[in-house]
Amino acid sequence: MSPYRLPKWLPRIGYYLAAAALVLFSVFPFLYAISSSLKGRTGLFSPEFIPAQPTLENYLSVFREQPFAHNLMNSVLVAGGVVLLSLGVSLMAAWALGRVDFRGRGTLLLTILSASMFPQVAVLSGMFELVRWAGLYDRLGALLFADLLLTLPFTVWVLVTFMKQLPKELEEAATMDGVGVFTLIFKIFLPLLWPAVAATGLLAFIAAWNEFLFALTFTLSTEQRTVPVAISMISGPSGYELPWGSIMAASVIVTLPLVALVLYFQRLIVSGLTAGAVKG
Repeated sequence: MSPYRLPKWLPRIGYYLAAAALVLFSVFPFLYAISSSLKGRTGLFSPEFIPAQPTLENYLSVFREQPFAHNLMNSVLVAGGVVLLSLGVSLMAAWALGRVDFRGRGTLLLTILSASMFPQVAVLSGMFELVRWAGLYDRLGALLFADLLLTLPFTVWVLVTFMKQLPKELEEAATMDGVGVFTLIFKIFLPLLWPAVAATGLLAFIAAWNEFLFALTFTLSTEQRTVPVAISMISGPSGYELPWGSIMAASVIVTLPLVALVLYFQRLIVSGLTAGAVKG
């Protein structure tokens, strides 16, 4: 054995140390938010990570001083509606773009992908005019319409990739049996695409849940705000005090549903994101 050869256990220890450092780097901001949300006003100035006297006052004040529960429901309705609309439209578009051969298909796919490259600020004024023309200003329908601009290009592009990998024999057999297009897409293809649909839908839900600029621009009243805008509007007892405890408590409340969804769908997410990565 060469004296310069590394021991077998050394790369494994390095791998575990690197993984632990990555997990700590990713999770520490959320743990710090939980710690800050459990501290009182004076405890926020203490450097200790674990509060000496934890309190739930910040969580209670979030719901007591503003309609935060109503804002949460708004976010659930908007994000859920965006996911349903995006997946419904994307599945039909993915079938047309992935299974039907027509002239200009590649150009149309590139056009759909290029729509996601524009920053929100670049389309904000045009979207505002459309929302005002449709009479949707200060309504949740405006956010449904605007958030589709963020989610549809991504969901269509991803589902087209998975739709192309389905066997042609399955579609040919269904066509010979007289199956219609909608039955083919939603009853035959959808169960096979479920991992990809779950992963894509979850990413679309996160994008709509965290969207801030459209929600701030297209809503005015407190009752129509979603949680990102509601958190930005949290104010302290005076104009010179920033309520970090309440902001951290609201941030924890908003983050927990996303963590729960990721943990629940983690197997489908992994299988959906890795499907088709290996041929044969």
